[in-house]
Amino acid sequence: MKRVLCLLALPFSFLRADVTLPAIFSDHMVLQQGTEAAIWGWAEPGEKITLTVAGQTREATAGKDGSWSARLPKLPPGPVGTLTVAGATTHTIEDVLAGEVWLGSGQSNMAMTVSAAKDYEAEQAKANLPQIRHFRENSASSPTPQRIGKGEWVVCAPDTVGRFSAALFFFGRPLHRALQEPVGLINSSVGGTPIEAWIDADTQRSVPELKPFFDVAAAATQRMTSPEAISQYEKQLAAWEKRAAAAKKAKQPAPKKPRDPREVAARKADIGGLFNGKIAPLIPYTIAGALWYQGEANSMPDKAPFYQYQLPLLVMDWRERWGYDFPFAWAQLPNYNAPDRDWPTMREAFLKTLSLPRTGMGINIDIGDSSNIHPKNKQEVGRRLALWALGSIYGKEVPSTSGPLPAGHTVQGSEIIVKFDHADGGLQAKDGPLTGFVIADSSQKWHPATARIEGDSVILSSPKVGHPAAVRYAWENDPKCNLTNGAGLPATPFRTDEW
Repeated sequence: MKRVLCLLALPFSFLRADVTLPAIFSDHMVLQQGTEAAIWGWAEPGEKITLTVAGQTREATAGKDGSWSARLPKLPPGPVGTLTVAGATTHTIEDVLAGEVWLGSGQSNMAMTVSAAKDYEAEQAKANLPQIRHFRENSASSPTPQRIGKGEWVVCAPDTVGRFSAALFFFGRPLHRALQEPVGLINSSVGGTPIEAWIDADTQRSVPELKPFFDVAAAATQRMTSPEAISQYEKQLAAWEKRAAAAKKAKQPAPKKPRDPREVAARKADIGGLFNGKIAPLIPYTIAGALWYQGEANSMPDKAPFYQYQLPLLVMDWRERWGYDFPFAWAQLPNYNAPDRDWPTMREAFLKTLSLPRTGMGINIDIGDSSNIHPKNKQEVGRRLALWALGSIYGKEVPSTSGPLPAGHTVQGSEIIVKFDHADGGLQAKDGPLTGFVIADSSQKWHPATARIEGDSVILSSPKVGHPAAVRYAWENDPKCNLTNGAGLPATPFRTDEW
């Protein structure tokens, strides 16, 4: 991005007339096509700003606080050329495209790069896709909302794609192919972070259902920062230093260093910090929609029950701050052997949040890795989310936009019948007899169910359950289950009880 200064030889601190833009307005950017995309920045109060793009001009005036905003003209998909922002100084942003812009956020499985996904070398070899662009928001957590942000747009190529978010890239590539339009992917994610870091703190604290959550979080922080915890850490650190020195002398890899519980506590108690540091600088950049892949950090049994309030709150709060109800979808947590964690309750929270309009969910219960919290098959994660977007948002013909979702149940004698939506192509049992279902009577004792498919329903029974009251499917951290639709998309884990 070229920047021409009209005020020279003055210290930077005195360049109050210098026109400033958020980092996301930079070379190789993708603007949302077909709408009057937002643009904003800062300048001397009262300064006139002229915006020029695709031969059209818009104007804005900086307010008393120096901020200004405007809407660009609607642009058709494809190359735009340059975007010029001129005031006392001029920014010329090069190689601009108009296309579909999607924001991806969450923790490590959203942050995971293409280079860490499966078949990287093969993916790299076919990544000459210059109309796919990736912006990684590199700013840090902050106690207050930030404005500028940090990052740069990167053009997709074999030598750059390895740094792209894998989940985002494998979502964006099918969109690019199906729509024949440029795609911009904004990646704002941080590994190991809880959802409460990504929602404005005051917004969260105003929700009555979350008050017990903050009590739990405060107690956890107190435990992690107690004198006993610090003393134990210091002993572990001293022992580690001896082992590390011995390993270095023997020219062997150093053992894993113990984590300072104070640092862990600060990270986990970061209420709203990542919203301030990594989302606020992006608002109100015009996007087509958002994707979310997070939840592992909230899966402790004392935290998981609150996710059903936190996820819809994040969706609604972000939409309100952007000023429109953009489409929003998420990757449901896959199968994983997670000792002492409650992934079924987390998956249920994802399912419940589909009650919000214009939302979708990629069901991943069959593509996790039992021994790795970071499964490498991000190709399928992205493809399933892309099916939802192409079918539900863009009106394209797709085999299905979702795996089967429960749509009610009835009891008939000794059988319980579960009906499913999204049974496109017919319900099927993949690779053998249908499995993964358990049923119970009012005693709440669960028994494996014999299951058969009839149309868009599954009929369940057990010789040990004469009067079934409830059914659960894939209700384990790492379940064995195989119900799909004709498109091969798996059914979501679910339960009909609230026991």
